[in-house]
Amino acid sequence: MAKPKIGIIIGSTRAGRFADQPAEWIRDIARARGDIEVEVLDLRDYPMPFFDEAGGLAYTPTTNEVAQKWQKKIAGLDGYVVLAAEYNRGPTGVLKNALDYAYNEWNNKAVAFLGYGGVGGARAVEQLRLHAVELQMAPIRSGVHILWPDMLAAKSEGKKLSEFAHLNKAASDMLDQLVWWTRALNTARAADAQAADIKAA
Repeated sequence: MAKPKIGIIIGSTRAGRFADQPAEWIRDIARARGDIEVEVLDLRDYPMPFFDEAGGLAYTPTTNEVAQKWQKKIAGLDGYVVLAAEYNRGPTGVLKNALDYAYNEWNNKAVAFLGYGGVGGARAVEQLRLHAVELQMAPIRSGVHILWPDMLAAKSEGKKLSEFAHLNKAASDMLDQLVWWTRALNTARAADAQAADIKAA
């Protein structure tokens, strides 16, 4: 069986963002496992406009070329780790917009969340879990929450996230769950595709 392909989505595009540090850290931990393929997706590389489609993307194809590129990339992945900065008790607008610019491509896939901020991005992650359910994704229970003191130590004091044992443990637990659910859902999607082919024959 091929290794599951996991996308790490950087959910902030602002200058001076903290997101690059946790993205590199979780990427390195994920790659070291050896049982998954990992790719970092930076929303800076997908400058989609605010969602203004004629209809919902479950039924109406987008005409925006950047959004089409984004959908193709999302479709080619088996699961996701979403990095969530918390702005005013919620996720960033650019991240919500990116979620909205796909639909079928997210369906029946597992997603994990890595939050950071005042309470570890927990309030943003809580909202994102609801969005994920509406997109027919399977948000896993375990996540990573980088609290403000750890974030400041990494951002301002030169410490590396890999130096924090509690964060490394949280990352390992999260990836264990994500990989399990990704494999299970890959199997289920493959069975659905096979059944559809038999029905169409």
